[in-house]
Parts: sequence; C-alpha cells; structure tokens
Amino acid sequence: MDIAFVGLGRMGRIMRDHLVEDGHSVRSWTRSQGTRDELRSTVEGADVVVTVLFGPDAVRETVLEGDLPLRAGALWVDVTTVSPADATAFAQWAGEHGVRYVHSPVVGSLEPARRRALGVFLGGEADAVAAARQVVTWGDPEKVREFATPAQASAAKLIANLALGVAMEGVVEALRLGGSNELQTGQVLDVLGLTMIAGLAAVKGPLVASGEFTDTQFSADLLAKDARLMKASTGAPLPALEAVLRRLEAASAAGRGDEDFAVVAALPE
Repeated sequence: MDIAFVGLGRMGRIMRDHLVEDGHSVRSWTRSQGTRDELRSTVEGADVVVTVLFGPDAVRETVLEGDLPLRAGALWVDVTTVSPADATAFAQWAGEHGVRYVHSPVVGSLEPARRRALGVFLGGEADAVAAARQVVTWGDPEKVREFATPAQASAAKLIANLALGVAMEGVVEALRLGGSNELQTGQVLDVLGLTMIAGLAAVKGPLVASGEFTDTQFSADLLAKDARLMKASTGAPLPALEAVLRRLEAASAAGRGDEDFAVVAALPE
C-alpha cells in the first residue's frame, strides 16, 4: 500500500520501519522538522495515513487544521493516545471528509514494538478495522482487541496506562516502606517479584536500582499527558491516579520529563 506516516518520535520510527520491512511504499513526515507543504505532499494520494503524535492537540493541529489533501476513501489509522471524546470528534471529522477513521492505540513500549509484540486496540467501523489490521503489524496477533467505536478503543488504552501508572506508584511506595525498615532496594524488588506487580518490577527494577533513567521506553511527560486525559474522561474519583500524576509532574518540573517514567522512584518525597 501507499502509506503516509506522520510522526517520527521514538515509537513512530519503529512502526514506520516495520511498514517499510513489510514492503509498503512509505512516505514520512515529522512535526519537529517538516514544513506544512511537505506534510501536504506526504499525505496526498495515500491509501493509508498513520498518525503517531504526542497527543490530541497535535492531531488537531496536524490533521484537522492542516487542510490536508486526503484521498476520498483513504484509511486514517491514528495511534496517538487521545481521550474518548477526542476519538469521537476525529471520527466525525473524518466521516465529513470522506475518510475512514480507526483509532488504534497500543499497549507496550519500545522493546516490544521492535519485536512486533505490542498490544493493539482497533476501534471503528468493521470494514475500516479489517483494513487497519493489515497495517498495524507491530502488534502480537494474540494481543489485538477490536472495539465497536474509536471512543471505546481510546478508553481501553487509558485503562491500560492507568494500570501502568498505578503499578509504578506501588513500586515507589514499596521502596519507601522498605527503606524505612532497613530493606535495601534489591531486597524490595525481589519481594515485589513475588507479587501481582512482578512484571513491572522486573522491567523497571534495573533502572531503579541503577538510578539511570535516560534509556527512555515511555517518558514521564507522555504518561503525565495520558494521566490528564484519564482525569478529563471521567467524573469519578481516581485517587491513585492523582498520586501518580503528582509524581510525574514533579519529574517534569525537575527537568526530567523526557526520562523514563520510572524516574518517579528517584524523586524526593
């Protein structure tokens, strides 16, 4: 297929490379370097447009306000993490412009992306979702979940990242409890390996133990952005999320927002 790929951050580059490996004709554009005219040239006539951007504001600025020459009937696969309300608005805009929209956020970080082992959500009309399945080959087929609407796929992604953030909060608080009772970091992480958050402790434990968080798999700034989307998507109280967000925003304020989100374990209380 002729694919326009918009957004070349850490995750976007990996996904773009998979599409090239799959034999597609791929034209790419990134907001940090490309001009508006180059963007229009990139998407013009494409069968598929894939967007992997920082958040909903970036999608609005790049696509909805970009006056893009999208081909009638083109498929827009948006991987960007957005709120359910955003996903609904993007789908409505796409329909008004003769474009098929599928919201397709992912679960996982850079290493599973390289191995094509991500979880993949697909939300949209059935024919568009079926077409999108041929594009999103960065996912493990056993971890693909389909939803009737883009909003449902968005909500599922926010739930996944809520679980991630709350689990990290559990690691942080376990380290503080252990430290108050003469347990070393390694001992606390070993104990967590026997618990329900063993997976996260195993992945992030080496970073916590080393105190080095610059090999970013998923940044503190990105998770903070997602946490704010979670808050905006429900009127129900989310007290654990509030604690996570405070830590993430503290990391950003300390100039460490581009580091892996596990950096919250290294911040002072």
